[in-house]
Amino acid sequence: MAMPDSAPPPVLTLDGPSGSGKGTIGQLLAGRLGWHFLDSGALYRAVGYLARRHGIDAGDAETVADLAARTDIRFAPQHGALAGVIANGEQIGPEIRTEESGEWASRVAALPAVRRALLQKQRDFRQSPGLVADGRDMGTTVFPGAVLKIFLTASPAMRAQRRYKQLKEKGFDVNLARLVGEIEERDARDAAREASPLMPADDACVLDTSNMSIAEVVHHVLALLHERLGQQA
Repeated sequence: MAMPDSAPPPVLTLDGPSGSGKGTIGQLLAGRLGWHFLDSGALYRAVGYLARRHGIDAGDAETVADLAARTDIRFAPQHGALAGVIANGEQIGPEIRTEESGEWASRVAALPAVRRALLQKQRDFRQSPGLVADGRDMGTTVFPGAVLKIFLTASPAMRAQRRYKQLKEKGFDVNLARLVGEIEERDARDAAREASPLMPADDACVLDTSNMSIAEVVHHVLALLHERLGQQA
């Protein structure tokens, strides 16, 4: 009888700013590979949404971190859409996908205590046969030993256009110019925060998706992953 493989399941990380395509591409990659998927941004969105709903100030690090530690957050896969999010048994997926929730997520994510509270929750998603992890510090902090680290980027204007289209399709009333400004502000806040600032890992492959289709990005990342896994075999 063969001994079980003691190596931890492989992880592919996808980091980058809002609107770079991480969520869509991550779910497609996970589906193609048959791996688990972690939308780490949804964890912070859930915490921010719950903090706002309970009247907790986004700058109250201790209280928000306690909320993050006590909240059970799970994902419910949905075909052709962002993963459903369940917090303490309650479906909150649509509520956390608004621009307001994104702003709250960015604010609570800047709190070191909140990031510490969610660190192990994120690492617990690493299960066989593998994990695709999407976020802003997956390759630098959460999974520094990932088999492949991808940093996706695109111009603020392109990312705003993508977000505008997504929100319009969901029936939200949005302003494109305001979206560009909000994205630029969020980029600056994410890059300047003390805990796990938004930046590529030293060994990440940086990929500008401004002029690439989703299919092209998925194909490119899969080719890189297969090459990397083949080298480790």
